[in-house]
Amino acid sequence: MKTTIPLTRLIPGLIIGPASWLGPYIAASSLFLPALIQQIDENSKFQLLALFSSSGMIAAAMSNMLAGYLSDRTRSKFGNRSPWIVAGAVAFMLSMILASMANSIPFLLCSWLLGQVALNFIVAPMVAWIDFAAEERKGTASSAYGGLGMALGNNGFTILAAMFLGNFRFGFIVFGIITFIGVLLSVLIVKEPSNLNQTRENKLSKSDKKFQDTLDIFPKWEIGRDYYLALIGKLFQGISNFTIIGCILFILTDFIQCNPSETENAIQLLNLIMLIFGILMGFIAGPICDKLKVLKLPVGLSTLLLGIGALSLLLCPNQIGVLIYAFSAGIGMGIWNSLDNLLNLQVIPDKNQVAFFLGFYNLGNTITQAIAPIITAYVILFWGFSAIFIVSFVFAMIGGTAILLIRSVDK
Repeated sequence: MKTTIPLTRLIPGLIIGPASWLGPYIAASSLFLPALIQQIDENSKFQLLALFSSSGMIAAAMSNMLAGYLSDRTRSKFGNRSPWIVAGAVAFMLSMILASMANSIPFLLCSWLLGQVALNFIVAPMVAWIDFAAEERKGTASSAYGGLGMALGNNGFTILAAMFLGNFRFGFIVFGIITFIGVLLSVLIVKEPSNLNQTRENKLSKSDKKFQDTLDIFPKWEIGRDYYLALIGKLFQGISNFTIIGCILFILTDFIQCNPSETENAIQLLNLIMLIFGILMGFIAGPICDKLKVLKLPVGLSTLLLGIGALSLLLCPNQIGVLIYAFSAGIGMGIWNSLDNLLNLQVIPDKNQVAFFLGFYNLGNTITQAIAPIITAYVILFWGFSAIFIVSFVFAMIGGTAILLIRSVDK
């Protein structure tokens, strides 16, 4: 029998949990890590940041799949997700403490990679908590995780993190502890029940038995078609988003030609608008999805708003264009973050491996952040700054089309 957890416990956990790991990770990766690398080896800081980013992506990819695989097969009195989530939180806190003590690049790199592995032992099992919601309330649960929890993690910790720039070593420690406390609190609130007596279901259809007979991990295209389309949609949507967000500073200074004061104000306004819409969509997108029984259409069409936002910067290279982008991309990303995990949950090819497939799907966040800057650099180099907005639009349309081609979700 499938385990169901009441939303009164699940929703707070799905908000506190992702906010507690994502916020400290962004603070550490975007502020504390660059500052510490610069302190240790200022002359090679850009090359070292690239090394840390690429190494971290590889460690994240491998550990994410492993964490999902192990958690799907765990049986304990605390359920199959919670033990790995807590272990990951402890290890991440220790990695941040070790990083704060680093005085050499090799030691810092080892500490950072430990943190990447630990983080994914939180992420892969935690996103599978969405599956504990009752079938008719999964949209609300997905909104809580992606719309509210990740929105708070993405934007809510930035102001606090900036206060530690003068003492970033201490910042590593503080934010590592925040992750441990927040994640532990979310686990205690969700209170995952024991699954010691649970047996793995085996309800594969005759055709789906090929999944076990012919493959070790991933199904063939004809079996996993909709899952792969959802993954393609996420990759193209993510690259479309990060090609703009990743170089927004240069768009403002080099393309729109804002002065320093205008640039600072534009970035603050952009982040504020996107945070507001992210939280707003987190409150309403999931419940509307549950009530109207629509999922594929809002997720697929949300990428159209990203594409419109990108074109607005090309057609209106001024503050008006920035505002249009903030509103359009803010609504689009708010809807996407609220519902994309739920869509993926609906198209998972093997329901016995929820954490594995959800975790692998969420690697789209890491991979796209690594790929987008490379694409952006080459596009600007060969075709100029204007081309990046067209590329972003095209990628958004491809991502949305892939989502709309999914067959197993009607609308």
